[in-house]
Amino acid sequence: MINEYEIKKQICEIGKRIYDKGMVASNDGNISVKLNDNEFLCTPTGVSKGFMTPEYICKVDRNGKVIQANPGFKPSSEIKMHMRVYKERPDVNAVVHAHPLYATGFAIAGIPLTQPIMPEAVIALGCVPIAEYGTPSTEEIPDAVSKYLQSFDAVLLENHGALSFSDSLLNAYHKMESVEFYAHLLFISKQIGGPKELSEAQVQRLYEIRRQFGMKGKHPADLCPNAKSGQPSCHGCGKCGGHDNADMVSEITRRVLEQLGK
Repeated sequence: MINEYEIKKQICEIGKRIYDKGMVASNDGNISVKLNDNEFLCTPTGVSKGFMTPEYICKVDRNGKVIQANPGFKPSSEIKMHMRVYKERPDVNAVVHAHPLYATGFAIAGIPLTQPIMPEAVIALGCVPIAEYGTPSTEEIPDAVSKYLQSFDAVLLENHGALSFSDSLLNAYHKMESVEFYAHLLFISKQIGGPKELSEAQVQRLYEIRRQFGMKGKHPADLCPNAKSGQPSCHGCGKCGGHDNADMVSEITRRVLEQLGK
């Protein structure tokens, strides 16, 4: 089992990657990793993610309260958003929040990333919806993100940035990288005549490939009510998270977790 110090080093490495790739500027962004049900490591507030060392990293409990932090460091002000993800998605072990240029541009324009334009994006991401705007460091963002957690592994944050989460830190980072790459390609294709989307049949074949691979996480291939019933999927409809079924599953899950005291 990897010890805490090694995980802190990994967080610093991912922080440097998102900084070097221009996904964050100055002190933007935050990263967290789940150690167990009540212990989480997270990046501190007010520091550049490109210049962190292990002693910067804080440890908090499931309520975001500090368990350990070196003098001069305190957890990111966005820790509430991370804790909501962990609370409602027990399969998630890491969360990455950044402001990648193209993905954030779509978030600012109010355009979700739903168009099926390349096989890798369809298989790995499915769709990336937009969570409604919330004031940073308040419960508004966690509340906005919550409704999408049972259906997606990455979301855009309206007028803010992007959030990705997965079963490992590397996978959570890869999802963020994929979101930005997808957004960049979609932006370019819109400048040169508009993207030629994959057909419904092509999307369904890609869904089946994903199922055969046994890929983890939430995805329209497994959750879309239409796709599950053999009907044309909602991929590309521009209403990600808008299905009553997805909202219902999310609400039921939230209530069950509350009753269990988690």
